[in-house]
Amino acid sequence: MHTLYARGTMKPEITAAVGFLSRFLRIKGHVNDRQLQTFSQSLQDILSEQYKHHWFPDRPCKGSGYRCIRINHKMDPLVWQAGQRIGLTIQQLYMLLPSELTLWVDPFEVSYRIGEDGSICVLVAPSASGPSVGPMVDSHISCKEELMVLGRASPSKAYNMMTVSS
Repeated sequence: MHTLYARGTMKPEITAAVGFLSRFLRIKGHVNDRQLQTFSQSLQDILSEQYKHHWFPDRPCKGSGYRCIRINHKMDPLVWQAGQRIGLTIQQLYMLLPSELTLWVDPFEVSYRIGEDGSICVLVAPSASGPSVGPMVDSHISCKEELMVLGRASPSKAYNMMTVSS
């Protein structure tokens, strides 16, 4: 499984996660192009450093909680750190980003949920040649699916999976 990508880096997954978060800043229009580029590069560097000892392509669910980016009543510290580098206050970040966001950055899969009871949407899913945007096309079980099998689904209500492509 994932033989062409199993020994690769986490760059595609981190790039997808950073791009997803950066789009919120761009859409709201409160940051210029230079700030957006700096934010994106900073967050990419921060996540790469943070995840380098917590990335297990052979066991993608291992460390999933550690790699989860969470914004709710508290701002995720890694996102906050990147925001500070472009001069954003924490209040500005709360205005630019969803108030309830969970973003899972796992080997071969990046998915998110907006709201506590929202559907889980997939940004990057596995394929035979490695991560790609689009539907899941192999027998890989994602961390979220594994939780469902074990009876520990999040959100606690109905589990809905939606694939998002750009």
